[in-house]
Amino acid sequence: MRQIDTIAGLRAAIATARARGERIGFVPTMGFLHEGHLRLVDEAKRAAGCVVMSLFVNPTQFGPNEDFSRYPRDVSGDAAKAEGRGVDLLFLPPVSEMYPTPPSLHVMADDLPTRWEGEVRPGHFSGVLTVVAKLFNIVAPDVAVFGRKDFQQATLIRRMVRELNFPIEMVVAPTVRENDGLALSSRNTYLDAGARANGLALVKSLRTVTAAFAKGERLGSRLGNIGRETLATYPDVRVDYFAVVDPTAMKPVDTASADSVAIVAARVGPTRLIDNMILGEAE
Repeated sequence: MRQIDTIAGLRAAIATARARGERIGFVPTMGFLHEGHLRLVDEAKRAAGCVVMSLFVNPTQFGPNEDFSRYPRDVSGDAAKAEGRGVDLLFLPPVSEMYPTPPSLHVMADDLPTRWEGEVRPGHFSGVLTVVAKLFNIVAPDVAVFGRKDFQQATLIRRMVRELNFPIEMVVAPTVRENDGLALSSRNTYLDAGARANGLALVKSLRTVTAAFAKGERLGSRLGNIGRETLATYPDVRVDYFAVVDPTAMKPVDTASADSVAIVAARVGPTRLIDNMILGEAE
């Protein structure tokens, strides 16, 4: 595995891989890798001969009161994990390489970034879409792999790929969970034993709703209430939202179907967690 910290160096290495006839797979991350990230590498390896992973904690997607400075980082550990899983090119740009001057252009979307995560984190998705567009232009991958846990993010990036005509195949891989059901996240490291137990409220609420759907409940408002009632049994969990939405516009549904998505975000102490499940899919 080669570690590269400049755009020019990465482009040269990718050009060499393309000259060998290899497809390019891309896994963008903010580092502090866990098994969920590494499963994305597995997906990329199935689709491409050369796998590029980026490790970049993007400052433009963090709000003024969010955790950019304390976001967990472990570059040497990440490099070992990436190499062990088969990453070919590891891109570790400093902020000055990605943003040599303060950005004056941003990728914006219409209404979806103002709902759910966007309402709680104003400006977040503009930062995400902008850095992903930059990375797509740098890497020019044939296939890019994202995780389903950040469902709204994946939905927006898929829309950007379609509407801006990026010639990229997008793969959205299933959420990876701990044995107790907690969705893997770099922020899980912030949770002590008590907070972790409370963090299971998210997956319990989702499982309760998918079970109700499996038993025949189709009313979107009722399914949402079932999820919120489950969360209310955890008094130390502060809920930002729970909803059952359609998978494209992510608007609340009147009548749920198999592709409807239950989404949840909540705070356990100072740590904010998100999760989701597609109603008609087994975990």
